[in-house]
Amino acid sequence: MAQFFTIHPANPNQRLIRQAAEVLRAGGIVVYPTDSCYALGCHLGDKDALSRIRQIRQLDEQHYLTLMCRDLSEISRYAKVDNSKFRLLKNNTPGSYTFILEATREVPKRLQHPKRSSIGIRIPDHPVALALLEELGEPMSSSTLILPDEEWPLSDATRLRELLEKKVDLVIDGGAVGADFTTVIDLTEDVPVLLRRGKGDLTPFGLT
Repeated sequence: MAQFFTIHPANPNQRLIRQAAEVLRAGGIVVYPTDSCYALGCHLGDKDALSRIRQIRQLDEQHYLTLMCRDLSEISRYAKVDNSKFRLLKNNTPGSYTFILEATREVPKRLQHPKRSSIGIRIPDHPVALALLEELGEPMSSSTLILPDEEWPLSDATRLRELLEKKVDLVIDGGAVGADFTTVIDLTEDVPVLLRRGKGDLTPFGLT
């Protein structure tokens, strides 16, 4: 049975945040709120937890899992970012974007795209997600929580608990967060390339 925490979306309870971080450190999978939808998170590079997330989502090895980061300095550790890309990231994070960037050697191979040395990176704009990342002191491996038979992410934490209570270790109810995808932008080349249109605005990247 998954644990179930109700955490205020604007003023997260630090005691519950610490407990959620311990679940992640112990190899657990956590359902948590972001600024676009609910997501699945696990400890960075935890092979078994990553496999469980792929099973829940029914994802193959070609699908990126996102590295959920708390700030730009963390991104710079795990992704290669030149000055122009840094300015783009600085002006558009936190927010509902996932950026594809060239991975550094700090990124475990199992998190990189199998045919490219690249990684999906994101800084969420949600107090619960940011508090959890701050408590961890490192990124989470993460994936949008959209179930195999669904077209869109589910936005009701109670319903998610019912569906996933035997597949995850903790569900954090952070209130209504919507059911949107992030906008995915490839920054591995000189010009930004739109891979998926979602909640994030395209204007800052010269995309339409």
